[in-house]
Order: sequence, then structure tokens, then C-alpha cells
Amino acid sequence: MSGTIFAIRPEPGLSATVEAGLTMGIRIEGCPLAEIHPLPWQAPDEAEFDALLLGSANAVRHAGPQLARWRGRAAHVVGEATAQAARTAGLSVVSVGRGHLQPMLDDLAQEAPLRLLRLTGEAHVPVTPPENVSIDTRVIYHVVHLPVPPEFAARLAQGGIVLLHSGEAARHFSAECDRVGIAREAISLAALAPRIGQAAGSGWQRVETADQPTDSALLALVRDICH
Repeated sequence: MSGTIFAIRPEPGLSATVEAGLTMGIRIEGCPLAEIHPLPWQAPDEAEFDALLLGSANAVRHAGPQLARWRGRAAHVVGEATAQAARTAGLSVVSVGRGHLQPMLDDLAQEAPLRLLRLTGEAHVPVTPPENVSIDTRVIYHVVHLPVPPEFAARLAQGGIVLLHSGEAARHFSAECDRVGIAREAISLAALAPRIGQAAGSGWQRVETADQPTDSALLALVRDICH
């Protein structure tokens, strides 16, 4: 893969990816193709739960004032970025996953019975908890997809590498390329996980997947390929 590197994730993740790329000597052009909007939700009695389950930093950012009731309480989180957001919000992070919730839940199989409150977005990855874990899910935000702006479409048409951080983003980007007439064979994809690359469909110049579902691993993949 070669050419301009593009990031399309929503803010504030977009700026974080661009800045992280610069520290690794990678220049990334950013154009958010989605926005995150909070949804109204009613927090249940926190006394009914042992901990929060968080699969994204967006769940922390968009939980609103009700999250303050959980300050000091335990949280199981999907990865380090989410852990940082949770700690900033005053939560006590007790376990950090490796980019997927399911393996982390599997690791809890030997713990005492746990009651988890999952805060998540409308489009979320389903999980199967072990027998000792119960999960109550609250949807607290949703993703609003944005059209590819004409100037960004012109840049994409010249070819390059697009970073994909979610299956939603992959499907939306694919549809937008088809809508505005960007040839898939001109674009290479660097995906955070295999399921994300698969969500983008076929016909791309090339699809590569990070060896770990983290932003740093995704950027390392792009750096290694470009050099």
C-alpha cells in the first residue's frame, strides 16, 4: 500500500489518531464521516450492580451527569483508551481488555457472580457472558453518518490508505465510495480488526488488519507498510 493516509473516525478520536500518527512520523489527513450524539437514558439503581461494562470511550463521554453516581465504582473496560476516559470520569478500572469485550468477559468466568451494567451505542457488538455474569444494557448514544464532502472525494479518488476503526465506519465508507463514484481498486484499507475489514466488502486494492485491535497497532501497521 502507498499514498496518502486518511482517517475518517468521529471526533475526538480523529484528532487523537492524527496526533498519534505524527508522533510516529506518519502524516494523516482527517475527515470525520460520523458524529456521536448522546441519547436520553435513565440510569438504574447503581446498588443493583457490581460494576460497569464499557466497550468504548464514547460510553463515558456521552453518559451525561448520571455517570457521576458511579464515581469510585468498578468498571470493566474494552481497552486502554476507554480506561483512560473512565479514570478521568472518576471510575475505578478493575480490568482492561485487549480491544474486545468477549475475551474479557470470558476471563471473569472464575469470579464470584457479577452484575454488570453495560453502557453502549445503538450499534454494538453482541456478547455472551459466562454463567456467573449478568448484563443489563443501556443504549446511551448513537452514530450519525456524514456524506463524503466533494473536496474529500477528490482526494480519495487519487488513491491512498483509509484507516477503519469500526464496522459501522467500514460499511458507511464503502457505501459512500459507491455513491460518489470512487473506484474501490484505488483505495487500500487498514482495519482495526478482521471483522471491520470484512464489513467493508470486496473490490479494494488491498485490505490489511492490525495485529491487535488498538490505534497504536493500526498506526504501526501503516508505518511498516509505507516504509
